[in-house]
Order: sequence, then structure tokens, then C-alpha cells
Amino acid sequence: MIPDRPAILVGLIGAGIQASLTPAMHEREGDLNGLRYLYRLIDLDLLGAERVRLPGLLAAAQDLGFTGLNVTYPCKQEVLPLLDDLSPEARELGAVNTVLLRDGRRVGHNTDGWGFAEGFRLGLPGVALDHVVQLGAGGAGAAVAHAALGLGVARLSLVDVAPERALALALRLCQRFGPGRAEAAEDLATALARADGLIHATPTGMAKQPGLPLPAGLLRRSLWVAEIVYFPWETALLREARRLGCRTLDGGAMAVFQAAEAFRLFTGIAPDAKRMREHFAALITQHRDA
Repeated sequence: MIPDRPAILVGLIGAGIQASLTPAMHEREGDLNGLRYLYRLIDLDLLGAERVRLPGLLAAAQDLGFTGLNVTYPCKQEVLPLLDDLSPEARELGAVNTVLLRDGRRVGHNTDGWGFAEGFRLGLPGVALDHVVQLGAGGAGAAVAHAALGLGVARLSLVDVAPERALALALRLCQRFGPGRAEAAEDLATALARADGLIHATPTGMAKQPGLPLPAGLLRRSLWVAEIVYFPWETALLREARRLGCRTLDGGAMAVFQAAEAFRLFTGIAPDAKRMREHFAALITQHRDA
């Protein structure tokens, strides 16, 4: 008799996530590690669910025996009051993208920052880090901003559609990394004019929210550009930046490495990140050629 393989049931809660490649990455890595691994999409758009239904979705996942959940836009901060505990990283960031459901408890983690940092080291080695502008100070933006300063960015200017959110994040960053390391910038054009690089951490550019997150005229060849959106693989921002000759980093690297760390949290098994990157690239090619 063949012994049963360990069973893992997880899911992703978010809006407009049908194009996500995360389930395929997780399930294949689970298979290759001898697990019965099932990853479900819980799409708020298809459910017709507002964010106020998030408590019910978490309760249902617990009742159904889910091992854990990934959480994405627009729930990374809304989920916080629904959890029993937070990892130090999630508490520091004020955002969660991974929830472990064990022994009747909900524990929030954040793997976004680690995922961005690993992808940045691989994709943009040696770029200037004296001054960087970041668009977006929400859940993903908080994680990416912490990662950016941890990577050595000397000064980070934050721009957000909600200026008070950018200011609050800048204050938290300065408390952790030191005075003057982060600021809320009022004028994007002025900030970019003296910047080495641009990090984009808003939903603009996703398949369901196409377009550029800033006027194209603000980009220039000497600016490096890092994107966190990965579907489509080449966003309008990356396409324009590459046309100008900028060094660029697509959102795929962050997607893979944050998924690898979430897999480890769900299973207790360290995945093969290189193998996951190769699988992700193959999935992107399949979608692009379809």
C-alpha cells in the first residue's frame, strides 16, 4: 500500500485574481515535494464580495480545514484586525500576505518584502541607490519600501494617491531605519528629476487596471525602473522604460520569491526557488503565446 501523501489546502483571497500564476507554482512545487497540494482562488470580483465579507471568508477557510491563505489586493491591511497574531515582519510592515491557520488560530506573515529584495538583488545588481522614488504606499508598498531601505537605498521618496498614507509610512520607515531615510513627496515630477530609480507598487498596469501610473514624459534613460505587477509580464510602464533604454526589473521575480517563502510557511519544506523561477517563466511564455 502506498502511504498517503501529506495534504495541503491553501487559497488566495483577492480581487480580479483569475490570471494569477500562483496556484500553478505552488501546486507543481508541492507535487515535486511529495505533497497532495491544492491551491484555490477566492476571487472577490467573482463572489460579488465586498471587503466586509473578509471575516466570513476566513472563518469558512478555517471550518473547511485550509492550511493557510495568501492575501492580496485589496485585503493586505484589511485582514489585520481579523488575525490572532502577527509575525515580527508583518507587525512592522502593517500588512499581511500570508495567513497560517493552525490550532484554531490565525497568524499573519508577510513575504512580499523578502520576495522583492531577492528579486532586486538578482535583477538589478549594481544600480545607484542614493535616491529612489516609490509609487504606492499601501500593503505591498509598505513591504517593498522596507525592503528597498534594507537593500541600501539612502533616501526613499514616497508618492501615493492618499498623501496621508505616504506620510504615515515615511514616519514608520524613519523610526526603523533612521531620520531622513524616507519622506512623503508632494510633487512626483520634482522627486523623479533627482532620483536614481523608480519602484512601482500600485495596481496600475495590471490586466484589469491597464495604463501608465505616471506621465511617460517623467521617465528618462538614466532611471532604473522596478515593477511589482507581473500580469501582464510587460506592463505599460516597463514597455515605455525599455523603449527609453532604462534598466528594468519585472514583477515576476518578486512573485516567485514571495511564493517560495509562503510555500515554506505553509508546508515547513524549503522549496527549490530556482525550479520555481523556471516554471514561472514557462507559464508566462505559455500565456503570452496563447
